[in-house]
Amino acid sequence: MFGGTGTAVVTPFKEGGVDFESFGRFLNWQIEGGVEFLVVLGTTGESPTVTADERAEIITFAVRTAAGRVPVVIGTGSNSTAGAVALSQQAEALGADGVLVVTPYYNKPTQEGLYQHFKAVAAAIKIPLIVYNVPGRTGTNILPETVHRLSRLLNVAGIKEAAGDVAQIDTLVRLIKKDRPDFAILSGNDDQAFHLVNSGGDGVISVLSNVMPRETSDMIRLALAGEVEKARELHHRMFPLMKNLFMESNPIPVKYAVNRLGLCRNELRLPLVPATEKCMAVIDESLKECGVSL
Repeated sequence: MFGGTGTAVVTPFKEGGVDFESFGRFLNWQIEGGVEFLVVLGTTGESPTVTADERAEIITFAVRTAAGRVPVVIGTGSNSTAGAVALSQQAEALGADGVLVVTPYYNKPTQEGLYQHFKAVAAAIKIPLIVYNVPGRTGTNILPETVHRLSRLLNVAGIKEAAGDVAQIDTLVRLIKKDRPDFAILSGNDDQAFHLVNSGGDGVISVLSNVMPRETSDMIRLALAGEVEKARELHHRMFPLMKNLFMESNPIPVKYAVNRLGLCRNELRLPLVPATEKCMAVIDESLKECGVSL
């Protein structure tokens, strides 16, 4: 269900509220652009600053807009296991096709604590769960051996791997794929997605595809089909954006880039602020270099 490209979508805001008109247009544009699934209310969607009422509205709206055309995955992570369970159960009740659960942040659990956390969340729902490993944000790295243990739980469906360690990706593939070939190993870093797929992984949960959905999903499909040279050509074409969309904290640059495409306002919620003049100039140049029409 979760191979290929999943876009970690931005949440459009307008005058302090959620801009559902822009959100609907944007989600349809993503689906028409060929992405295989949508990831809503992740870091890119500014989930830490979305209220409880807005969360329910956003999930309901995204599920209704997708209308079964692609799966909708909801970010439901928390550094409280009970909180992650409650958010995941809410997403399931509102029609989500899966949940993306980040490793608990700040409290820095042990590997056993991480295993028990994800096991508890998975046991509380029937829909698939994707583990999200991003130690640069959480301060905790879930090791491949722990992921391998979790892969024995059937509704733990995959991992979004964003440790930035190629050896860790290779270890995940070697440990898990022989026993659980359907377990999705997905890149959480756009600049490593091409490499991950060619190492035996399954795709990407992408920030880049907010801006270039067709090209990103084509690159991953080509790589999965073994058409490495064509995939590499797209990888190198898009590399300036892959790199520069993270020159300031995500989603600051991508929100500006999506705004430049006329798809939403360049509005974020504190503590995030709009891109600096320097960042905007670099993104404009990167869009031009990647062949994106403005």
